[in-house]
Amino acid sequence: MLPFGILTASALTALNILVFGSFFINHPYATAFQQTGSNTAIDCSVHRAGDFSCYQERYQDLVFNSGVEAAFAYLKDDFTKEQVVKGTCHELTHVIGRAAAELYGGDVDSTYSRGDDFCGSGYYHGAMQTIVANIGADRILDEVDNICADPREQQEQSLKHRNCAHGMGHGFMGLYQNELFESLEACDALSEEWEREQCSGGVFMENVIDEDNPSNPSKYLKADQPFYPCTEVKTEYKKPCYVRQTNYALKKQGEDFAKVFDLCGKVEEDFREICYVGLGNNSVIRSTGDATVEGDQADDGARADDRDQADDGAQTDFIRGVCKLGQNPEAVEKCLVGAVRQLVFFYDSDVQAKALCESLKRADRRAGCLKLSEEYMAQRRGADGQTDT
Repeated sequence: MLPFGILTASALTALNILVFGSFFINHPYATAFQQTGSNTAIDCSVHRAGDFSCYQERYQDLVFNSGVEAAFAYLKDDFTKEQVVKGTCHELTHVIGRAAAELYGGDVDSTYSRGDDFCGSGYYHGAMQTIVANIGADRILDEVDNICADPREQQEQSLKHRNCAHGMGHGFMGLYQNELFESLEACDALSEEWEREQCSGGVFMENVIDEDNPSNPSKYLKADQPFYPCTEVKTEYKKPCYVRQTNYALKKQGEDFAKVFDLCGKVEEDFREICYVGLGNNSVIRSTGDATVEGDQADDGARADDRDQADDGAQTDFIRGVCKLGQNPEAVEKCLVGAVRQLVFFYDSDVQAKALCESLKRADRRAGCLKLSEEYMAQRRGADGQTDT
């Protein structure tokens, strides 16, 4: 048996695994609004219940009228009450970040200093999309090394630094109209290899997100080749690609994790481990999104449907059931690595990750899982100075 966590927190450095979406409603008064201290907010709970666009407007307006902190306060409260908010939380933090960057004139330090890591640090990614767009295609390559200068100088390869570099990838995809290879060339302009890899992760993440973008759908996804474009990008960018492309592969295989485990076993040999990690990540995404599951279903094929998740135990059962579908110990353990990491960084807590670890029957696997959870939590808190992956 392979030792649990052989692909450890440090080995996963430079891979942002989150695969949530992003979308922004352009606010016509963005530059004119000032923080007023008003506590009013658009109410989406009655007439527009379940309307994602309403919540986008709600948090965007809260930023401009009441400030970033107020927007997050409402978001965190809504998260406990509204399924659409819980299922699209990372996307909504992108919205808050975009609005904040507009409010603070595109200044990275001013915008980031008001941020919040809730729901996978999406605030910082969204902020960077606005910052890149404001710089524009004519100037971006000349200024690319300066964009993340403040977080780099404050603490190199910190969570804040990673979010900046990753966010640039999202921003490049917007700037270059979802042209993936052109966006990767923009990442190539970064001097530091670590920043280039982080940046590419944002590019691949945005590519998957934009599959169904009605205004500008992705051109770089192929249903009959679910791991394209990973097969075509240069080696430096293959890990960030494969870990994110599992999301697309699952959608094309009808959310059948067993089938995608099999597909991961057939990808380029050096990238099978990270493909399994991506499946663990996606097991968490499926358990926290709109298509939630009940625990008994997970051990019976691990297909997500529209039934409500009964309790936290159902989430644990689902994730464990998904990872059990791995055809070999390596697949199972890398899946658990991805799931533990995602739980810690999504909830900004190790409670859910430890619950998963404690549910594992094998003592050695349980102990390794708990140790990994502690490592990721230390990274999340910045205790060891390492980046989140």
